[in-house]
Amino acid sequence: MNTISKAEVRAQTVRLLRSLRLHLTTPTGGHAPLLGDSPRAWLRRLPYVVALIMQASLIPTGIAALVGYYNVALPIAGALTIAQTAPLLLAITRPLAAWWISAATLVTTASITARYDQHGGTWPWTAPMILAYVFLLIALALRESRATLISVWIATILLTLLTTTLGFPHSDDGTTMLLVALGGAALLLGWAVQDRTEARRLLAEQEHISEAERERRTLLEERARIARELHDVVAHHMSVIAVQAASAPYRITGVPAEATEEFTAIAGTARESLAEMRRLLGVLRSEESAAEKVPQPGIAQLPQLIETVGRAGVPAELAVDPGLAEAVPQAVGLSAYRIVQEALANVVRHAPGSKVRVCLVDEGPTLLLTVVNTPPPKHTESLEASMEGTGQGLIGMRERARLVGGRLETGPMPDGGYKVAAVLPLETPREKPA
Repeated sequence: MNTISKAEVRAQTVRLLRSLRLHLTTPTGGHAPLLGDSPRAWLRRLPYVVALIMQASLIPTGIAALVGYYNVALPIAGALTIAQTAPLLLAITRPLAAWWISAATLVTTASITARYDQHGGTWPWTAPMILAYVFLLIALALRESRATLISVWIATILLTLLTTTLGFPHSDDGTTMLLVALGGAALLLGWAVQDRTEARRLLAEQEHISEAERERRTLLEERARIARELHDVVAHHMSVIAVQAASAPYRITGVPAEATEEFTAIAGTARESLAEMRRLLGVLRSEESAAEKVPQPGIAQLPQLIETVGRAGVPAELAVDPGLAEAVPQAVGLSAYRIVQEALANVVRHAPGSKVRVCLVDEGPTLLLTVVNTPPPKHTESLEASMEGTGQGLIGMRERARLVGGRLETGPMPDGGYKVAAVLPLETPREKPA
């Protein structure tokens, strides 16, 4: 039983050492420079500046400490100090390789200083060496995975135990435990910064996805609303077709039997189309409002809309060509009404107190619709902060114009006002022959 237990312990130890070696030899951060993906140039250069400043200050102090406290020869002291501080520059792109160089230098330094009598300072490493190692661990923690950081900390503990053995008969003055504590704190700090950076990146991605999803949902809601309103427009014409086709044999004398059958088929097809549209409308129409079942507005209802906006504190003028309300197709009139409605709502939210002029001009094959508002008075403030909304009104207006084959243009005016212009076709374009 004891033999099996020792074998299991030995196997677990071997697996632990293999895992430790794997994490200490396989970098996970790649070779991209630290802060290399920052959009600011000074941030991309910051790691190199810090590394050079650290080297310029630690190399002379480290050499002086080795020579003064241990009487180490100047060439050896210079080589050890440079080997300990040079990895700071390498750590910007290859932190794990830099750690191996630094750790090997610490072991070499401990084996050398153990042969000399100490005349002050710390043993087995000088303060500049400890600072260089701690700063290197911070750079390592900003790039590598958690498993690698834990492996590095365990290796640091083993390194301190090894140096204590090499330093016999020197007595440890707490420097090795200080290195372990500072190393753990540096790894934990870098770990926290890395997690915070990753959390901010994921949050930015989620906000981008949410914004795109919000725009998509707004577009789908507007399309569903257009589909419901389009049903009311098309259903009226289909009902007229069905009634005219069904009553034609009774209104017109001398209709041949073949024509009567044709009228009956047309009426049946129209009724089937109405039934299909009603089934589709049952999916699109929600239960929240019965107002959608009332007749849809058009150009003839624009005066009431202007009057409503005027009561909200936005004086508006309406100019419509004579006879335009009767000449415009119902779908185009509905789209024009909704575009004007959304444009006036934006004026109320963003420019309260400004004057608005709405113009509808018949230009032959097209309807030119413009809504122009003047700059708001200086003493007024936007009501957008105190009103709820999706902020996607322009999407709905563009979808309205696209529905009838038109186009929409919006933008600020030179005097500080805003303009919404739509060009809507008054005739359905005929298909070109193949």
